[in-house]
Amino acid sequence: MSLYHDAAALLVPGSDQAGTLKSRVFNCKDLKSPPKQVYALLSEASRWSSVLSEVVEKSQLLQLERKLSPSLALLLVHDLLLNKRGISAPASHPLRTSVEKHKARLAAELTKARLKRGFISIEDLRVYVETGNIQTDHQGSASLSHNEDRAGVAARRWPHPRWVRVNTIKTSLDEQLRTTFAGYKHSSSLEQLLDVTTSRTEKLLHIDKHIPNLLALPPLTDVSKTPAYTNGLIIFQDKASCFPAYLLDVKPEDGNCMDACAAPGNKTTHLAAIADQRGVGGSKPQIYACERDKTRALTLQQMVRIAGAENHVTIKAGQDFLRMESSQPPSDGVGALLLDPSCSGSGIVGRDEVSEVILPRSELTYVPQSRSKKRKRKAPVEASQPIVETPVVPEETPLNGDDSSDRLSTRLAALSAFQLKLLLHAFEFPKARKITYSTCSVYLQENEHVVTKALESPIAKKRGWRILQRDQQISGMKAWEIRGNSQACREVSETGDVDQVAEACIRCEKGTKEGTQGFFVAAFIRDGKEQVPQKSLEEEEEEEDWGGFSDGSYSL
Repeated sequence: MSLYHDAAALLVPGSDQAGTLKSRVFNCKDLKSPPKQVYALLSEASRWSSVLSEVVEKSQLLQLERKLSPSLALLLVHDLLLNKRGISAPASHPLRTSVEKHKARLAAELTKARLKRGFISIEDLRVYVETGNIQTDHQGSASLSHNEDRAGVAARRWPHPRWVRVNTIKTSLDEQLRTTFAGYKHSSSLEQLLDVTTSRTEKLLHIDKHIPNLLALPPLTDVSKTPAYTNGLIIFQDKASCFPAYLLDVKPEDGNCMDACAAPGNKTTHLAAIADQRGVGGSKPQIYACERDKTRALTLQQMVRIAGAENHVTIKAGQDFLRMESSQPPSDGVGALLLDPSCSGSGIVGRDEVSEVILPRSELTYVPQSRSKKRKRKAPVEASQPIVETPVVPEETPLNGDDSSDRLSTRLAALSAFQLKLLLHAFEFPKARKITYSTCSVYLQENEHVVTKALESPIAKKRGWRILQRDQQISGMKAWEIRGNSQACREVSETGDVDQVAEACIRCEKGTKEGTQGFFVAAFIRDGKEQVPQKSLEEEEEEEDWGGFSDGSYSL
């Protein structure tokens, strides 16, 4: 039973614990059970917590079994009702028997909870819970957006689809539709694909309308064991993650390309696939992939190999992009750069894990109903003291308290300073004509603030860098509706047209019907002509006063 005691201690963070659920588990030195097993139990039970808490309360388990804490009850009931193997403990263990003897009552309450939410089967309910679509109303009771009452559809949290990019270096979309996805029904809309009533019973796919060769599958679809995946014909890549390479729109005349922060390699191999389709570079390497961390560079190398992109990509393992001399090879021949620097990761789906773990209340009273007709003295019922638990707090959002908010501000300031430095360094590359800058962050400091500051920097003005306007963007990106925040640009702008800059920026949101993670991308272009700085009035007057060299002086 050490598994459940270990997990119960970590289900909600204590005052001495910080970070995400995953970090708390794998950084804990006192676990008696394998960390992977503890984390698996916690992540599953956390997602089900709002439903299971209702089941525990309605069954009055905590009042019947006083030795159970709310955390233990939640974990044990999860495995009893939802784990195929049941509770991981000897059959005679007191905690196991204390829960199993109430199995019929608990199962009945789970059925009531399912029907109350409008789901025909437990599997339908499971899909919505496991894809993070369960919500909690203002009273704390769980509700699901699939409920027949659609009043809250506009605010629903959509499940995240399984995005699959067809690797055109090795195959084609048509070939994959004939082979790997033969028998799949084509869904005309992403919303239809994400609807549990259809996606659970049918093999569905949706061909994305913004990114070529990108497919969406229902959230729990598993194609990881198919030959197409193991051989690199298809690649798991979030839709938003495909935006930078696609927006860069590389062409043969652009020359060499560079991915400044390349690992793990999805964007690099996507860029290679686009270059391959457009005949950029022929068989010679034209994409330099920089990764300063040598361990991460090994992952990048493996990704490039599986994708069959070796003829297009040269990996610069251990190379810090900021230490590259822009005037020296290979930098001096680079015409297009993809920058996806380190960021807060606040937009990544699953990074925030569970926003709040809902534990069953233990203060509810229970008066046992005696089946005997004999009158018995009613024993006083003592209500347990309510247990106040701190909710799980995402690592990438402000914690409660001014100190935590200050820590977040300090962290974002450091990240944005680094990101700006990286972008300004890319501006210095002599033959560079195109740059995309992206983050998987939702914070303004890492996105619109960095873009606006970069555009108003001396190096941008000197070398003629400007934002790629929406009407100049490649068709799929031009059609994307969610754009940047003009107020955020205005916060740091001194002279620029902030509305125009914001409209050129592209944003993605997580948990929406678009099926993306939180993401930001903007593109910069220049025509290659450097602007000559305007001379001040004093400098012009000095030139007029000075007569220059005489006829007998040096000629230049």
